[in-house]
Amino acid sequence: MFVGVGSNIDPRTHVPRALALLETRFGALRVSRAYRCPSVGFDGDDFINLVIGFDSDEPVADLQAALRRIETECGRDRSVKRASRRMDLDLLLVGDTVLDRDGLTLPRADILEYAFVLRPLAELVPDARHPVLGSTYAALWAAFDDRDQPLTPVTITP
Repeated sequence: MFVGVGSNIDPRTHVPRALALLETRFGALRVSRAYRCPSVGFDGDDFINLVIGFDSDEPVADLQAALRRIETECGRDRSVKRASRRMDLDLLLVGDTVLDRDGLTLPRADILEYAFVLRPLAELVPDARHPVLGSTYAALWAAFDDRDQPLTPVTITP
């Protein structure tokens, strides 16, 4: 499974903390390169975003609940939508699962909409196929128009 990780409030502290919590909870992580990019949908500081992958047989609802707990441990404030955040963890893919229920859609639409999701996912699993479209993530990234979504590779040491 794959999770989008993002922060624009002290991300050099919160991203490594979230990665440590995720590794403790789920085991070994595959971690993409991290990218700095402008906030989307609101005025705010730039985000640092990356994608992680890990193996789990847990039900989707349990995975989602675990991600929410880790966001909370990192200081996530859910009282305001479309705002700066210490930690944002988005479940992107769970194998070939396709679902839309209880506020969760898999695969997450952000994969096809945002460079900060698709590019790191394509780096981690270039030959894997989108469960609905059937295209590889490398092909999807090659065809993606990222002119309005600048990404700058960054290092995320605290």
